[in-house]
Amino acid sequence: MPPAAIDVDLVAETDTSAITIPNPLTLDGISKRRTAAGKLIAGVAALGNVEAFKGETQHLHKPFAKRWDHHLNPEARARKGNRLKGAAVYLKTPGLISLGGGLPSSEYFPFDELSFKTAQVGHYTEKEVHEDGVMVTAGKHDLAEDKGLFDIATAFNYGQGCGSAQLLRFIYEHTEIVHQPKYRDWQCTMTIGSTSALDMCLRMFTQRGDFVLAEEYTFSAAVETAAPMGVRMVGVGMDDEGLLAESMDEILSNWDEKARGGKKPALLYTVPTGQNPTGATQSAARRRAVYEVAQKHDVIILEDEPYYYLQMAPYAGPDAPEAAPPKSHEEFLSALVPSFLSLDTDGRVVRMDSFSKVVSPGSRIGWITAPAQIVDRYGKHADVSTQSPSGMSQLIMYKLLDETWGHQGYLDWLIHIRMEYTRRRNVMLAACDAHLPKEVMSWKAPMAGMFHWLQIDYKKHPDYPNKSIEDIEESIFLANIANGALAMKGTWFYADDEAEHDTMFFRTTYAAAPFDKIKEGIKRLGDAVRHEFKLAA
Repeated sequence: MPPAAIDVDLVAETDTSAITIPNPLTLDGISKRRTAAGKLIAGVAALGNVEAFKGETQHLHKPFAKRWDHHLNPEARARKGNRLKGAAVYLKTPGLISLGGGLPSSEYFPFDELSFKTAQVGHYTEKEVHEDGVMVTAGKHDLAEDKGLFDIATAFNYGQGCGSAQLLRFIYEHTEIVHQPKYRDWQCTMTIGSTSALDMCLRMFTQRGDFVLAEEYTFSAAVETAAPMGVRMVGVGMDDEGLLAESMDEILSNWDEKARGGKKPALLYTVPTGQNPTGATQSAARRRAVYEVAQKHDVIILEDEPYYYLQMAPYAGPDAPEAAPPKSHEEFLSALVPSFLSLDTDGRVVRMDSFSKVVSPGSRIGWITAPAQIVDRYGKHADVSTQSPSGMSQLIMYKLLDETWGHQGYLDWLIHIRMEYTRRRNVMLAACDAHLPKEVMSWKAPMAGMFHWLQIDYKKHPDYPNKSIEDIEESIFLANIANGALAMKGTWFYADDEAEHDTMFFRTTYAAAPFDKIKEGIKRLGDAVRHEFKLAA
């Protein structure tokens, strides 16, 4: 049977010749690509054919990424990977009897079948899943018995650090549909979550005494991951759209190694969408400006995007009707702010994705997308440290995403999750309008994510300036606890504790509490602030 047709555009090169440029991968094009690649057969510890996942000729017209040898530290350059796993390439040899790898026989796995109940496509509420969900089952030897492409015997054994070929194919396709990388040799490799991915990237690109750029308020675990390595964060100024390109440029342009005690940063860690903790989202123009600064100063961007699909319609007030969901997958995808990955022409972006915020944190499965050179270094590190994500989790996620929902169903789920978080955000914002003292508290409606960032004018506190900003913050924090509510102190999110700060914030989240608890929690916070500032109820 001839291979499936590949959609192409013809672009004139000279008066007498042309080059063919394949059209971007679409949802409808996935089945054609899979047919052209042939049936995926990947047994225990199999290596995936990533070029087939991307389409053998789909990216040949694109330039290669730049080389990043000068940014990789000696540890990353020295890693050789796992020699034993390198032998996996021979496992496909017909008739081969393997007496090599220490792969336990699956007959000693005390599992015969794995089943779980999940949502039917388009029926995603908890009630619908409970009442009408479908049972999904994986057998022990489905692959050998030609009942499926992934099974317990394969998934529950050792695997490659990049993850199973079965789930990795889905991740490649999803990444290409959403981001359409602009250079030829982009690749994906699985992680055990973005915090682990950040840890490994810091170990690849930094050394003790180095500095890393980040938003001036940033994910606290990022600072705590870097600090024991002897790596310090440098806070970049922010506004309502997040990181300021001009602040980043000013820091880098005026960097004084002697005064700073370290070389100019070559790494930016950023959460561009629904930023943790501020909830800020960088516009497309802002991302382009930041990318241009990164090019100017030869900076690699670590793009941490767990909230990317939780982008919302603007908040229109407590009495406004609920915004309608997107009419199609194409409308949903086109409305997303372009990612740094989609803007990247150099291969200077390492994008970190995760299923944690959109499916389940306990899956412990994420992935990075980066140039092949970086993915190779990352994979060699993973093979001798974390290894691959849990095979049990991979099997569940594969059965859910690839076999049950498919790409269309997963996008439907992402739209559902977006709408649910929009409702939660709106409930919190309405509660803030109703219960917080606006004479000392202010906020901007988040456009994405899970967090709401509240500013407090601490200079209006009756004990200021006799009490410091830290003491006032602590008093508010403890008063709120005594009132039966919890909000996180803004000082816990400083990128650089040693920098001067003249603002006070508290972070709240609308991610988990029921609607009535969100309202009551905000009311209790408002009561605590009024008490501390001696304001009338």
